[in-house]
Amino acid sequence: MCGNGLKSCGNGSINWFFSVPTIDLSPSYLYNSLSSQAAEKYDSKVFIRSKIMGNREDYEKKLQVITTIGNDQIKTPHHIPVEVYIQEAKTLYYWAQEDKEALTFVGLSWELVEDLPIRIGALIQAEASWYLRRNTGNEAAEKWANQSPLAYDLKKQLMKVFFYAFRKHPDLLAALRNIGKGKGHASMIQGLNDLVALGEGNAELLEAVRFDMMLLDKADQTSDEMAALLAEVTTYRNTANKAKKIRDQAYTHLKEAVDEIFRCGQFVFRDNKERFRGYRSEHLRGKYLKRKREGRAKEKPEPAGPGPKS
Repeated sequence: MCGNGLKSCGNGSINWFFSVPTIDLSPSYLYNSLSSQAAEKYDSKVFIRSKIMGNREDYEKKLQVITTIGNDQIKTPHHIPVEVYIQEAKTLYYWAQEDKEALTFVGLSWELVEDLPIRIGALIQAEASWYLRRNTGNEAAEKWANQSPLAYDLKKQLMKVFFYAFRKHPDLLAALRNIGKGKGHASMIQGLNDLVALGEGNAELLEAVRFDMMLLDKADQTSDEMAALLAEVTTYRNTANKAKKIRDQAYTHLKEAVDEIFRCGQFVFRDNKERFRGYRSEHLRGKYLKRKREGRAKEKPEPAGPGPKS
């Protein structure tokens, strides 16, 4: 008999010394007691249909709830791949069906279990949206990576020529120094614009040092192209960041339910190893056991070498 009145029997049943009927959780009882209607309800086709047709609907149902999760509450799946977490949540949903009476008896809201498929579908859709945004639409980012060094170099070369051409004009030198103070991509783009204006307004000084005036047209075109490219890249990154945040919020929403069900199941079945194992993450447990084995291997002393010959 456990301290809280829970007794784990050899056949997998649970008895309470409170005035509560015996809950038989043995596999044979569960198999025989499930009607064909119930079996159909919990068939894996439920999730197959949900994945194909319902993930977007689940996502839309949960979007308002998900997006209200504050930044200080958001969890990120650092320690487990999202696809693994989703599969474990699906497994938990089916596993808990057999323990409904035991779990709800100690206060678990069954609505939390019934809400798992919707939370799972929302996370599947949120993960897919983020995957799409971080793995597609990168053409602008690639173009920026290839072309921005050339734009920076063009600005640098123009500055060198201008400083020499305007060396006897303090006001123009001051303007060049102000252009040179700017940092970052936006400043580089604006700097090219300013150099074009400064060059066109002082063309005779540039021609005196044999400057190719066609470079001003090139700078003007480069400035326009890089401005459009930077706007596209920034928009893409903002969209990707928003998609990731929603993915993390959807993960947090699912994790809240999974953790609560795990805690309840571990409490109820703390003396029943067979049922207990369904209320923990096998992935995280595997990682823990691996670290434990590796730690022991490191602590194991090196074998002693042969002693000196006598």
